[in-house]
Amino acid sequence: MAVSEEWRQQWIEAVSKIRSNVSYEESAQQLRSLQQTGLLKLTDLKYNPGKFFEAHRLLARHAPNLGPGFWIRFTVHYNLFAGSVLAVGNEQQVKQLEEIQQKGFLGCFGLTEKLAGVNSGGVVNTIAEWDDQTQEFVITSPEVGAQKNWISQGLVGELAVVVADLRVAGKRCGAHAFLMELRDAKGPVPNVEFGDMGRKTVGNDLDNAWIAFHGARVPRHTLLSRYGDVQPGNGGTYVSKVKGLTNMAMIGQRLFSGRVAVAWAALTFTRKLFEMTRAYSDHKKCWIPKNSTLTEVPQLQHLYLRADETLKKLENFVGSCEKQLSDCLQKDEIPPMALQEAIASAKILASETSIDLCFRLKQDVGSHALMGDTGFEQMDFLQACKFAEGDSRILMQKLARDRVRISSPLGSSFLD
Repeated sequence: MAVSEEWRQQWIEAVSKIRSNVSYEESAQQLRSLQQTGLLKLTDLKYNPGKFFEAHRLLARHAPNLGPGFWIRFTVHYNLFAGSVLAVGNEQQVKQLEEIQQKGFLGCFGLTEKLAGVNSGGVVNTIAEWDDQTQEFVITSPEVGAQKNWISQGLVGELAVVVADLRVAGKRCGAHAFLMELRDAKGPVPNVEFGDMGRKTVGNDLDNAWIAFHGARVPRHTLLSRYGDVQPGNGGTYVSKVKGLTNMAMIGQRLFSGRVAVAWAALTFTRKLFEMTRAYSDHKKCWIPKNSTLTEVPQLQHLYLRADETLKKLENFVGSCEKQLSDCLQKDEIPPMALQEAIASAKILASETSIDLCFRLKQDVGSHALMGDTGFEQMDFLQACKFAEGDSRILMQKLARDRVRISSPLGSSFLD
């Protein structure tokens, strides 16, 4: 579905009001207000993915001024939190998103753990034990290493999608997601402990929390149960609803949409930083034989040309990935392996190339890069892109591993 120019201008106006020189509580309130405008629905990832990705791109254009805080807060809420409900929630649970949006509630995504971070490949040690007598799940962090870590929006969000290892009648059923309440009008819910990850180099308008569960009890209906559920009685029975599909596989779809969004964010940040710097260098007089502008210094002139050419190629590649993924999202299909690999490659290339180009720009533009409000002080936005939705190095290892697995053994053609 095409995005209208009217909507685009409304969204540009709405996000232009966002400020980053505020507390994380004030930043959260900005997101509450933004979602209550209804300009972007929590269900648009599935029903209007073009609008979902365009909203991310337009917001990322402000990143050289705002830093990464609000963009991360935004994508955690719309992609990781709401997107997970869309992916693995039943019909009733998906309908809850409308009420969540109307009330301005915020959500976070509890997957990453202290000993299972971006380098882990998706390990989950948090436990969700089914209590058949009370028909509740008991969520526990069995050790410090199993505490949720670097949970964006974890200190302010009313809700969370928490990923835990489901256990029913003593049997492990794998990682499943739970839509649970973290806070109500009185404060944090019982048996859930929160801590602040501390001050960061950038993005301090975003709260990042560690979360520990000490036997927190949640009702049966909190299990996002589109693909799997627990039948009460006789200790409980796990029921798989769709053969060949697991909750974790569908939760993983948020990594695909997130990787496309992160790729766009990195490229958009880089475009904007180069635009801002070019606007300065075009008018900065400097001494060279022709007494001209800084832009005409050979190394900077060459970098501008190279960056534009490189970014155009990557934008076309990421755009192709977005188009194909949008089709899968609307059809509720898992992307084919070739597309999964392309999306991972797009995320790696976009973030790593952006880091390289912006670093080179910083070296070539001189003392301007040391000044405040130039965008260079927010370059750690790209560092966040590097490890968001799967650390680039881990993704490269995964791509290499998968490629080796489908290859023929060395020398096999000579043995046929």
